[in-house]
Amino acid sequence: MSDRIFVRDLQVVARHGLLPEEAALGQRFALDVTAHLDLRRAGDTDDLEKGVSYAEVTEAALAAFTARRWNLIEAAAEAVANSLLERFPRIEIVEVEVRKPGAPIDAIFATVGVAITRRRGRG
Repeated sequence: MSDRIFVRDLQVVARHGLLPEEAALGQRFALDVTAHLDLRRAGDTDDLEKGVSYAEVTEAALAAFTARRWNLIEAAAEAVANSLLERFPRIEIVEVEVRKPGAPIDAIFATVGVAITRRRGRG
């Protein structure tokens, strides 16, 4: 499916991570979310009810990402993907990328992160 809606570089502060200071202080994360769905009816009718609101996708992604504290950003990404597939039945595939620009690594880098792709009914 080539149709998609997306949210890029969604910034959020959360307390995810394995280290005690990550839990205590929190840190900045950046999320990219891409939802694959058929947008033809929304485009043909100019009716949002035939598509999915990117404002609602943003709200749901933030809520899932901050609902609890995870040790691994892989788990936080799974929570976002699962939430979007559960809440929006029109979404067939969701891609979630979580970046951690301030990861406690002794190196110079722009960001580290994970990216997952989940499909309805196939995990």
